[in-house]
Amino acid sequence: MWNDTKKVPVLEFLGWVLLIWGLCVTSILLLEPYSIAFANNGIITVGYVCYAIVGILFDTPTPMIATFIVLKRHKKICSVKDFIRLIFCAPSAARTVLITGVFCAAALFVAIIYGTPTGSPWYLLIAAWPLMIIGGGVEEIGWRGFLQPALEKRFSFPIATVITGIIIYLWHLPLWLQPSSNHYGDSLIGFAIMIFVWAFIGAAIYKSTKSVFACVMYHAFINTIGAVYDWNALFDAFPNKTGMYIYFCFVFVVAIIIWMFADKQRKITKSSTDQYKIIERDEN
Repeated sequence: MWNDTKKVPVLEFLGWVLLIWGLCVTSILLLEPYSIAFANNGIITVGYVCYAIVGILFDTPTPMIATFIVLKRHKKICSVKDFIRLIFCAPSAARTVLITGVFCAAALFVAIIYGTPTGSPWYLLIAAWPLMIIGGGVEEIGWRGFLQPALEKRFSFPIATVITGIIIYLWHLPLWLQPSSNHYGDSLIGFAIMIFVWAFIGAAIYKSTKSVFACVMYHAFINTIGAVYDWNALFDAFPNKTGMYIYFCFVFVVAIIIWMFADKQRKITKSSTDQYKIIERDEN
C-alpha cells in the first residue's frame, strides 16, 4: 500500500499500533468482568457494550487504523475513499481468487477431516464470513498490506515474514489474560506454530496477488471455520493429530513455492522494464 521507493515509516506504524493497542488492551482488561458476566448469564450490560465496542471498533482493527493514519500523514491517501480503493485493489482477479481459494479449501478440508463439529449448521460457513471480516480479517490491512511489504524493503522475504509473524503473535498475547476470550487456556506453542505458518501464507497471498483484500478474506474464512468446528482444538492445540502437522507443512511449502514463483515473475518484469528504459534512453 506504500507504492514508492522512499523509506517506509515502519517504526511510526508500529508506534501507532502500540499506542492504540495499549489503550485498547487496558480498557478491555478493566471491562473483562462484564464480559465474563455476559458469558455466564447472557445479560447485556452497559459495561459489556463498552467492552464489545472497544474490541470490535478499535482493538481488532488496530493495524488497519495505524495504516490509515500513516498513509494519511504522509499524504499517500487523501480520504477514506482512497484508502478503501487501495484495500479492494486486485490487479489480477482470477489469480487472486485461485490462490486464496486454494488456501481456504485446504483449511476447510483439514477441518472436515480432523475437526470436531460444534453442532452449528453448515450455512454459517457462508453467513458468518462477512462478520469475520470485522472480527479478524481487517487486521491484514496493516500486517500484509503495510508491515510485510515495508519490511521486505529492508529484509529478505523469509526474514520479513518471520518478523511480521512475531509481531502478530505478541499482539495477540493479551487474549491469554482474558477468561472470556476464545484463546484463554490454549497452547501458546500451538498458536505460535499456527501464526508462523499462516504468516507465510498471508505474505505469499499478498506477494502473488498484490491484493490486501484477498488476505482479509482468507483470514476471515479461517475464523469462520470456528463457527462450524471447534477452531481452537483444531488449529491451536499442541500436540495434535499427525494430520494437522502434515497440513501445516503442506500449506507452508505451497506458500514458499508461490512466493518463489511470484518473486521470479517480479524479477523478469523488472528486467524487461529496465531494458526498455535503456533502449528508450539510447534512442533519445
